[in-house]
Amino acid sequence: MSSLAIQPLYDKIGATYDATRHAEPAILDALTELLDLQQGADVLDIGCGTGNYTTALGARGYAMLGLDRSGLMLRTARTKAPGLLLIGADAANLPFPNRTFDGAICTLAIHHFDDLEASFAEAARVLDRGRLVIFTALPEQIKRYWLSAYFPAMMADVADTMPDWHTIEISLRRAGFRTWTQKLHWMPEQPVDMLLYSGKHQAHLYLDQRVRANISAFANLADPDELGEGLERLRRDLARGKFEDTTAEYEDVGGDYLFIAAQV
Repeated sequence: MSSLAIQPLYDKIGATYDATRHAEPAILDALTELLDLQQGADVLDIGCGTGNYTTALGARGYAMLGLDRSGLMLRTARTKAPGLLLIGADAANLPFPNRTFDGAICTLAIHHFDDLEASFAEAARVLDRGRLVIFTALPEQIKRYWLSAYFPAMMADVADTMPDWHTIEISLRRAGFRTWTQKLHWMPEQPVDMLLYSGKHQAHLYLDQRVRANISAFANLADPDELGEGLERLRRDLARGKFEDTTAEYEDVGGDYLFIAAQV
């Protein structure tokens, strides 16, 4: 997806994004663990959106700076956190001197980067021996989401947009990162951040248009006919107790999402 497509999408959903998107405690804990920094450390949030995780990590004592290229997302972030440091810029052209930050995070954004290697190289350049902590989903994880039983074309498109591990690993190495580790993430039973797979354990969430409106796959990739038919099938399966039969082939293995902690 090009930057020309991304910005209008997130300018559109940015107006209501915070109605259903909040910092997930388990994600926040993992980011904190993997950054492995002392309070007061300077941390860059690349692709910060409306600043949910920027703000939450700031509350844990980090000196946060959020960066995004959606003006509406940044305006929303400023409204709810007036003191938060924010800047509009592209991940592949960071407006900071070398070795400015002690760490960086990037949550569910690398699939929007036009040039993954260049964006990683910029992150490596502005880090001072710290870690870049990425939160993403691999294509093989997405293909195991039971959502494919109801929205197969949309989910196939979602999987196609996500960088696979081979691409991520090569890009990290070429960008100058020396080592990296992985940590799997499973969706909690009661999520507060309505990610794409937030309804894993609560399928009825997808019947709520407010939830779907702030998930980019539903907002941008869903064909109206498939969406309507899939929602009706889901509604009917839930009402008749057929949901588990329909989704039985989708295995809960290999995590729902993935953290990557890359060290310069």
